[in-house]
Amino acid sequence: MSRILPVFRRSLGDSWRSLLGWSLGVAAALLLYLPLFPSIGGNGEMQQIIDSLPPELVKTLGYEQIASGPGYVQSTFYGLIGFLLLVIAAVSWGSSAIAGAEESGQLELTLAHGVSRTQVALESALSVIVRLAWLGLLAAAIVVMLIEPAELAIDPPDAVGTSAALVGLAALAGGFALLVGAVTGRRILAIGAGAGIAVLAYVGNAIANQVTDAQWLRAVSPYSWAYRDQPLTDGTDWAGLVLLWGVSTVLVVLATIALRRRDVIG
Repeated sequence: MSRILPVFRRSLGDSWRSLLGWSLGVAAALLLYLPLFPSIGGNGEMQQIIDSLPPELVKTLGYEQIASGPGYVQSTFYGLIGFLLLVIAAVSWGSSAIAGAEESGQLELTLAHGVSRTQVALESALSVIVRLAWLGLLAAAIVVMLIEPAELAIDPPDAVGTSAALVGLAALAGGFALLVGAVTGRRILAIGAGAGIAVLAYVGNAIANQVTDAQWLRAVSPYSWAYRDQPLTDGTDWAGLVLLWGVSTVLVVLATIALRRRDVIG
Protein backbone atom coordinates (compact mmCIF):
# COMPACT_ATOMS: atom_id res chain seq x y z
CA MET A 1 0.00 0.00 0.00
CA SER A 2 1.15 3.53 -0.67
CA ARG A 3 2.05 5.40 2.49
CA ILE A 4 0.18 8.53 1.33
CA LEU A 5 -3.37 8.23 2.72
CA PRO A 6 -3.71 4.57 1.69
CA VAL A 7 -7.07 3.95 3.38
CA PHE A 8 -8.54 7.21 2.09
CA ARG A 9 -7.45 6.52 -1.49
CA ARG A 10 -8.66 2.94 -1.39
CA SER A 11 -12.01 3.98 0.05
CA LEU A 12 -12.61 6.59 -2.64
CA GLY A 13 -11.49 4.23 -5.36
CA ASP A 14 -13.82 1.47 -4.19
CA SER A 15 -16.83 3.75 -3.77
CA TRP A 16 -16.87 5.87 -6.93
CA ARG A 17 -19.85 3.99 -8.36
CA SER A 18 -21.79 4.53 -5.15
CA LEU A 19 -20.85 8.22 -5.15
CA LEU A 20 -21.99 8.54 -8.75
CA GLY A 21 -25.34 7.01 -7.86
CA TRP A 22 -25.87 9.35 -4.91
CA SER A 23 -24.83 12.31 -7.06
CA LEU A 24 -27.44 11.40 -9.65
CA GLY A 25 -30.04 11.07 -6.89
CA VAL A 26 -29.27 14.52 -5.49
CA ALA A 27 -29.27 16.09 -8.94
CA ALA A 28 -32.52 14.35 -9.90
CA ALA A 29 -34.30 15.52 -6.76
CA LEU A 30 -33.29 19.13 -7.29
CA LEU A 31 -33.97 19.18 -11.01
CA LEU A 32 -37.35 17.54 -10.48
CA TYR A 33 -38.71 19.73 -7.68
CA LEU A 34 -37.14 23.17 -7.95
CA PRO A 35 -38.27 24.05 -11.50
CA LEU A 36 -41.87 23.45 -10.38
CA PHE A 37 -41.84 26.39 -7.97
CA PRO A 38 -43.02 29.13 -10.39
CA SER A 39 -46.11 27.11 -11.34
CA ILE A 40 -47.15 25.89 -7.87
CA GLY A 41 -45.56 28.35 -5.47
CA GLY A 42 -45.21 31.65 -7.20
CA ASN A 43 -48.88 31.96 -8.18
CA GLY A 44 -50.33 31.49 -4.70
CA GLU A 45 -51.62 27.97 -5.31
CA MET A 46 -49.17 26.46 -2.84
CA GLN A 47 -50.19 28.92 -0.10
CA GLN A 48 -53.83 27.98 -0.60
CA ILE A 49 -52.97 24.32 -0.10
CA ILE A 50 -50.94 25.07 3.03
CA ASP A 51 -53.77 27.21 4.45
CA SER A 52 -56.12 24.26 4.07
CA LEU A 53 -53.91 21.97 6.18
CA PRO A 54 -54.04 21.72 9.99
CA PRO A 55 -51.61 24.27 11.49
CA GLU A 56 -50.04 21.55 13.65
CA LEU A 57 -49.17 19.49 10.57
CA VAL A 58 -47.72 22.53 8.81
CA LYS A 59 -45.49 23.28 11.80
CA THR A 60 -44.41 19.65 12.12
CA LEU A 61 -43.33 19.51 8.49
CA GLY A 62 -41.79 22.97 8.59
CA TYR A 63 -43.96 24.20 5.73
CA GLU A 64 -44.74 27.67 7.13
CA GLN A 65 -42.63 29.40 4.45
CA ILE A 66 -43.05 26.91 1.61
CA ALA A 67 -44.86 29.45 -0.60
CA SER A 68 -41.63 31.48 -0.88
CA GLY A 69 -38.65 30.44 -2.97
CA PRO A 70 -36.25 29.91 -0.02
CA GLY A 71 -38.98 28.21 2.01
CA TYR A 72 -39.84 25.91 -0.88
CA VAL A 73 -36.22 24.83 -1.39
CA GLN A 74 -35.76 24.38 2.35
CA SER A 75 -38.94 22.33 2.79
CA THR A 76 -38.64 20.12 -0.27
CA PHE A 77 -34.91 19.51 -0.49
CA TYR A 78 -32.74 20.62 2.41
CA GLY A 79 -35.23 19.75 5.11
CA LEU A 80 -36.58 16.51 3.65
CA ILE A 81 -35.37 14.82 0.45
CA GLY A 82 -31.79 16.05 0.60
CA PHE A 83 -31.70 15.32 4.32
CA LEU A 84 -32.83 11.73 3.69
CA LEU A 85 -30.44 11.18 0.79
CA LEU A 86 -27.33 12.50 2.50
CA VAL A 87 -28.08 10.85 5.84
CA ILE A 88 -28.64 7.47 4.21
CA ALA A 89 -25.39 7.86 2.27
CA ALA A 90 -23.47 8.99 5.36
CA VAL A 91 -24.77 6.13 7.53
CA SER A 92 -24.04 3.60 4.80
CA TRP A 93 -20.49 4.86 4.32
CA GLY A 94 -19.84 5.36 8.04
CA SER A 95 -21.04 1.88 8.99
CA SER A 96 -19.01 0.27 6.22
CA ALA A 97 -15.80 2.16 6.97
CA ILE A 98 -14.79 0.19 10.07
CA ALA A 99 -17.53 -2.27 11.01
CA GLY A 100 -18.16 -3.36 7.43
CA ALA A 101 -14.43 -3.69 6.77
CA GLU A 102 -14.03 -5.76 9.93
CA GLU A 103 -16.89 -8.10 9.10
CA SER A 104 -15.54 -8.68 5.59
CA GLY A 105 -11.97 -9.29 6.80
CA GLN A 106 -10.65 -6.22 4.96
CA LEU A 107 -9.74 -4.42 8.19
CA GLU A 108 -7.46 -7.22 9.38
CA LEU A 109 -5.78 -7.32 5.98
CA THR A 110 -5.27 -3.55 6.01
CA LEU A 111 -3.70 -3.63 9.48
CA ALA A 112 -1.44 -6.49 8.37
CA HIS A 113 0.05 -4.16 5.73
CA GLY A 114 1.41 -1.84 8.40
CA VAL A 115 -1.40 0.69 8.42
CA SER A 116 -2.14 1.91 11.94
CA ARG A 117 -5.56 1.85 13.52
CA THR A 118 -5.41 5.62 13.85
CA GLN A 119 -4.87 5.88 10.10
CA VAL A 120 -7.80 3.57 9.43
CA ALA A 121 -10.19 5.60 11.58
CA LEU A 122 -9.08 9.06 10.50
CA GLU A 123 -8.71 8.31 6.80
CA SER A 124 -12.02 6.44 6.73
CA ALA A 125 -13.71 9.46 8.31
CA LEU A 126 -11.99 11.77 5.83
CA SER A 127 -13.27 9.65 2.97
CA VAL A 128 -16.85 9.91 4.24
CA ILE A 129 -16.55 13.68 4.71
CA VAL A 130 -15.08 14.25 1.25
CA ARG A 131 -17.88 12.30 -0.41
CA LEU A 132 -20.54 14.14 1.58
CA ALA A 133 -18.85 17.46 0.80
CA TRP A 134 -19.03 16.63 -2.90
CA LEU A 135 -22.77 15.96 -2.63
CA GLY A 136 -23.24 19.22 -0.74
CA LEU A 137 -21.22 21.15 -3.30
CA LEU A 138 -23.22 19.58 -6.11
CA ALA A 139 -26.49 20.51 -4.39
CA ALA A 140 -25.36 24.10 -3.87
CA ALA A 141 -24.24 24.40 -7.50
CA ILE A 142 -27.57 23.15 -8.83
CA VAL A 143 -29.57 25.42 -6.52
CA VAL A 144 -27.50 28.42 -7.61
CA MET A 145 -27.94 27.42 -11.25
CA LEU A 146 -31.73 27.33 -10.81
CA ILE A 147 -32.14 30.56 -8.82
CA GLU A 148 -33.08 32.66 -11.84
CA PRO A 149 -34.92 30.08 -14.00
CA ALA A 150 -37.00 28.82 -11.05
CA GLU A 151 -37.54 32.29 -9.53
CA LEU A 152 -36.24 31.14 -6.14
CA ALA A 153 -35.04 34.53 -4.80
CA ILE A 154 -32.10 32.96 -2.96
CA ASP A 155 -28.70 34.56 -2.47
CA PRO A 156 -25.97 32.17 -3.71
CA PRO A 157 -23.91 32.41 -0.47
CA ASP A 158 -26.97 31.32 1.49
CA ALA A 159 -27.33 28.24 -0.72
CA VAL A 160 -23.69 27.37 -0.02
CA GLY A 161 -24.13 27.91 3.74
CA THR A 162 -27.28 25.79 3.86
CA SER A 163 -25.53 23.01 1.94
CA ALA A 164 -22.70 23.15 4.49
CA ALA A 165 -25.30 22.72 7.24
CA LEU A 166 -26.83 19.75 5.41
CA VAL A 167 -23.41 18.13 5.00
CA GLY A 168 -22.63 18.74 8.67
CA LEU A 169 -25.93 17.17 9.70
CA ALA A 170 -25.24 14.11 7.56
CA ALA A 171 -21.64 13.94 8.79
CA LEU A 172 -22.89 13.83 12.37
CA ALA A 173 -25.09 10.82 11.58
CA GLY A 174 -22.21 9.20 9.73
CA GLY A 175 -19.94 9.93 12.70
CA PHE A 176 -22.26 8.04 15.02
CA ALA A 177 -22.22 5.09 12.63
CA LEU A 178 -18.42 5.23 12.48
CA LEU A 179 -18.13 5.39 16.28
CA VAL A 180 -20.49 2.51 17.00
CA GLY A 181 -18.79 0.49 14.27
CA ALA A 182 -15.42 1.13 15.90
CA VAL A 183 -16.74 0.16 19.34
CA THR A 184 -18.66 -2.98 18.35
CA GLY A 185 -17.38 -4.13 14.98
CA ARG A 186 -20.99 -4.78 13.99
CA ARG A 187 -22.32 -3.04 10.90
CA ILE A 188 -25.99 -3.51 11.77
CA LEU A 189 -25.45 -1.75 15.10
CA ALA A 190 -23.56 1.05 13.37
CA ILE A 191 -26.40 1.53 10.90
CA GLY A 192 -28.94 1.59 13.73
CA ALA A 193 -26.95 4.22 15.63
CA GLY A 194 -26.49 6.52 12.65
CA ALA A 195 -30.07 6.22 11.48
CA GLY A 196 -31.37 6.50 15.03
CA ILE A 197 -29.66 9.81 15.77
CA ALA A 198 -30.99 11.24 12.49
CA VAL A 199 -34.54 10.17 13.30
CA LEU A 200 -34.32 11.51 16.84
CA ALA A 201 -32.95 14.83 15.55
CA TYR A 202 -35.83 15.21 13.08
CA VAL A 203 -38.51 14.15 15.55
CA GLY A 204 -37.09 16.38 18.29
CA ASN A 205 -37.26 19.38 15.99
CA ALA A 206 -40.82 18.50 14.93
CA ILE A 207 -41.97 18.24 18.56
CA ALA A 208 -40.32 21.57 19.38
CA ASN A 209 -42.25 23.15 16.50
CA GLN A 210 -45.53 22.10 18.09
CA VAL A 211 -45.10 22.09 21.85
CA THR A 212 -44.13 25.29 23.64
CA ASP A 213 -42.82 23.42 26.67
CA ALA A 214 -40.55 21.34 24.43
CA GLN A 215 -38.51 24.22 23.06
CA TRP A 216 -35.49 22.84 24.91
CA LEU A 217 -35.35 20.09 22.27
CA ARG A 218 -33.99 22.65 19.81
CA ALA A 219 -30.87 22.91 21.94
CA VAL A 220 -30.14 19.18 21.61
CA SER A 221 -31.48 18.42 18.12
CA PRO A 222 -28.81 18.47 15.38
CA TYR A 223 -31.61 19.09 12.88
CA SER A 224 -32.43 22.31 14.73
CA TRP A 225 -28.75 23.27 14.80
CA ALA A 226 -28.75 23.09 11.02
CA TYR A 227 -32.03 24.82 10.18
CA ARG A 228 -33.51 26.65 13.17
CA ASP A 229 -32.54 30.11 11.83
CA GLN A 230 -33.76 29.56 8.23
CA PRO A 231 -30.30 29.86 6.60
CA LEU A 232 -31.72 30.20 3.08
CA THR A 233 -33.58 33.32 4.17
CA ASP A 234 -31.56 34.81 7.01
CA GLY A 235 -28.05 33.73 6.04
CA THR A 236 -25.61 31.14 7.33
CA ASP A 237 -26.03 30.13 10.98
CA TRP A 238 -22.41 29.96 12.06
CA ALA A 239 -23.25 28.82 15.58
CA GLY A 240 -25.20 25.88 14.17
CA LEU A 241 -22.35 24.97 11.83
CA VAL A 242 -19.86 25.03 14.70
CA LEU A 243 -22.08 22.68 16.72
CA LEU A 244 -22.61 20.26 13.83
CA TRP A 245 -18.98 20.08 12.77
CA GLY A 246 -17.67 20.21 16.34
CA VAL A 247 -19.74 17.20 17.43
CA SER A 248 -18.82 15.36 14.22
CA THR A 249 -15.13 15.93 14.96
CA VAL A 250 -15.53 14.64 18.52
CA LEU A 251 -17.24 11.50 17.20
CA VAL A 252 -14.33 10.82 14.85
CA VAL A 253 -11.84 11.27 17.71
CA LEU A 254 -13.83 8.88 19.90
CA ALA A 255 -14.02 6.35 17.06
CA THR A 256 -10.24 6.55 16.68
CA ILE A 257 -9.71 5.95 20.39
CA ALA A 258 -12.19 3.07 20.43
CA LEU A 259 -10.56 1.33 17.47
CA ARG A 260 -7.10 1.68 19.00
CA ARG A 261 -8.22 0.05 22.23
CA ARG A 262 -10.31 -2.80 20.87
CA ASP A 263 -9.02 -6.21 19.78
CA VAL A 264 -10.04 -6.56 16.15
CA ILE A 265 -7.82 -9.55 15.42
CA GLY A 266 -9.49 -11.88 17.91
